[in-house]
Amino acid sequence: MKIKHLFVLTAATLSGLTGYAQNKQNFKPKPEILKLIDQNFKDADKQYKVLMQHVPADSLPESFNHDGTWKTQANKGWTAGFYPGTLFYLYSDLKDKALYNEGVRRLKNMEPMQTIDSHDIGFMMYDSYGVANRLMPNEAYKQVLITSAKSLAKRFNPKVGCTMSWSSQPGHFRVIIDNMMNLELLMWATKATGDSTYAKIAISHANTTMKNHFRPDYSSYHLVDYNPETGEVIKRQTVQGAADESAWARGQGWGLYGFTMMYRETKDRKYLEQARHIANFILSNPTLPADKVPYWDYSAPGIPNALRDASAATIYASALIELARYDAPNAKRYIDVAETIIKTLSSPTYKAVNGDNGGYLLKHSVGHFPKGSLIDVPLTYADYYFAEAMLRYKNMDKNINR
Repeated sequence: MKIKHLFVLTAATLSGLTGYAQNKQNFKPKPEILKLIDQNFKDADKQYKVLMQHVPADSLPESFNHDGTWKTQANKGWTAGFYPGTLFYLYSDLKDKALYNEGVRRLKNMEPMQTIDSHDIGFMMYDSYGVANRLMPNEAYKQVLITSAKSLAKRFNPKVGCTMSWSSQPGHFRVIIDNMMNLELLMWATKATGDSTYAKIAISHANTTMKNHFRPDYSSYHLVDYNPETGEVIKRQTVQGAADESAWARGQGWGLYGFTMMYRETKDRKYLEQARHIANFILSNPTLPADKVPYWDYSAPGIPNALRDASAATIYASALIELARYDAPNAKRYIDVAETIIKTLSSPTYKAVNGDNGGYLLKHSVGHFPKGSLIDVPLTYADYYFAEAMLRYKNMDKNINR
């Protein structure tokens, strides 16, 4: 099926193109923020050369433990691809060949994962091979990404309208908000191959998620459990949050980023409206601190003494910088918040001293609080989205989204 069919599929959305063109606007980066960013990249160069020395050949970094040991993971871990992706982001700014070469070496760790049966394959492969391919297009990288998209597409259930997340027992089909982040791989695959099947799956998943994952205030549940035969919702949960009806901070970021991306790829204004509403929930929430680094959950017990999640803040910053391109009435608000996040995370409170923190740039992220896993530690994806946010900020007066 050729790509022209995708345009038939999305013809109803074309009326939004005029609004898109009118809303798109450029902001010039502020010199004082650029100065912080340039120093952050220089410090990241030093940090990652420390981290590189502690990553075994057969695994990839995930975090740095409180006892001073490095936490690594097998290549099948959902966060495995962020390390090479971060190296490529750093190289794109610093042009340090040592970073690039390490990233290329680590792609070999990820290559076998292109055929894995995992809902996280978009995270794993698009944030490693996808970044590499944008930086230096390569036919071999392209083929790995296409195979990865094919693997992800196999998890799609047309009765539910989504790709399946965690493995489910018979009679259940679980979908998490995180999976909005895997749709970019599918949208890319349609552009790369001309086969609209991938985009159709991504659009169906986004539409179903928009319908069932969000509360009236546009906060998101973490997980929706469907009946795989009927597509009916069985229950809604927030597994990694404080309670089922709470708003897990990083989950709100996945939704914000994912729907902003879907608007970029389809120009369907309903995705822009969804991203705008999610952003408003985040930015208007009375528990969001003035420095814009959220507590790990918006209803976390113990606020204002609850733990913050730097990783959620980095996702917000990256998404808001892009969303500002499309939402003119709120663009300044988004950029102001993104700038505040960058300034906050550039401070000694969140940014590690060179040689410390196991080689990671950022401190104080929260992985899975209810499970007691990765609590108040550096996380590989916090550095990844921080690097992406800083690159987006530096290029926000140019026609560059990534």
